[in-house]
Amino acid sequence: MTDSILTVLTHEEEQAGLSLAQLKELVGLVEYDASSDPFPVTAQDAVGFVVGNATQTATFYQLALGMDLVAYRGPETGVRDSKSYVLKSGSARFVFTGGVTPDSPVLDHHRKHGDGVVDLAIEVPDVDKCIDHARSQGATILVEPHDETDEHGTVRTAALATYGETRHTLVDRSRYDGPYLPGYITRTTTVERREGHPRRLFQAVDHCVGNVEIGRMDEWVEFYNKVLGFTNMAEFIGDDIATDYSALMSKVVASGNHRVKFPLNEPAVAKKKSQIDEYLEFYDGAGCQHMALATSDILRTVDILRENGIEFLETPDSYYDDPELRARIGQVRVPIEELKKRKILVDRDEDGYLLQIFTKPMGDRPTVFYEFIERHGSLGFGKGNFKALFEAIEREMFARGILC
Repeated sequence: MTDSILTVLTHEEEQAGLSLAQLKELVGLVEYDASSDPFPVTAQDAVGFVVGNATQTATFYQLALGMDLVAYRGPETGVRDSKSYVLKSGSARFVFTGGVTPDSPVLDHHRKHGDGVVDLAIEVPDVDKCIDHARSQGATILVEPHDETDEHGTVRTAALATYGETRHTLVDRSRYDGPYLPGYITRTTTVERREGHPRRLFQAVDHCVGNVEIGRMDEWVEFYNKVLGFTNMAEFIGDDIATDYSALMSKVVASGNHRVKFPLNEPAVAKKKSQIDEYLEFYDGAGCQHMALATSDILRTVDILRENGIEFLETPDSYYDDPELRARIGQVRVPIEELKKRKILVDRDEDGYLLQIFTKPMGDRPTVFYEFIERHGSLGFGKGNFKALFEAIEREMFARGILC
């Protein structure tokens, strides 16, 4: 890597005790020269959610996903209409916001969409440079560049619009050492972990998947190419990403260093509604469907998550007994029987292999869910597992009456 912006760890990565070598393994970090990039990106800064009850959600994520509470703002800090809790696991940071007063705009958003992602915040070295470029490419600027200051220093932020009601807040926190942003106070986890519980169950955000309306995927791919300078990383169309009932198309865009990756999905014409159609219907528009969370030990992570009450999609035994699968994936770090016991999927490409598993939807609406991923050289997204994954999702859709 030739640019100093990208050869150093972010503050969050340093705090998490991660190294560049670990990040390369965890999320597929690649070499990248940012000197000619008009929109240089450092890392994913945070994933911001609107939820129906931020207080309970923050507690649930501490208990079930092993995250640590690090910051808070709300009525006690001068914010009258909402509460926000900031949680971390490694370099991954989630912000959960819920409405307090009946007239809170947060509640208006939640009435329409339910629990979901509103902000895929990105850390950048130069907010003004990025906004100037975004404006020149026709992007909608939601918040102009400005400074926010408190006793911990100054953060410069701005925000631009992307698909649906999602935004990208751009953050330069190089002059700031507070718990999150000005206006937030430090809070610490009060949850007591049982003996033997690991320090964390996942270390980083690997990628965030967006679902958009039919016919609009290429429009948003072009948006990320032109506005954020992202490159096209992968494309999935046709039989690779279809079943007997549903179909979709997907393309992946990524920042130059691959620290930030955004797969984009749109539905395709098929016999029945696809998982993308279902998401768009229940979320009432385009939005972020799932986040992939990188772990260095997916077996232990899945075992503990199940013990903590997290439900995963079921994969039939026939997936693991297929001789073609065993021939294709070759030798992996754990026996297939151990993956079969936990319903973990495995895929191999020219660079290596990966292990992955998907949760059921996390809330009442069949919208947001999570993927847990363990990479071993692979830079892919589990192409060989798409059919098995979609069939697992369809079994859940049949249970909900969507595919009847």
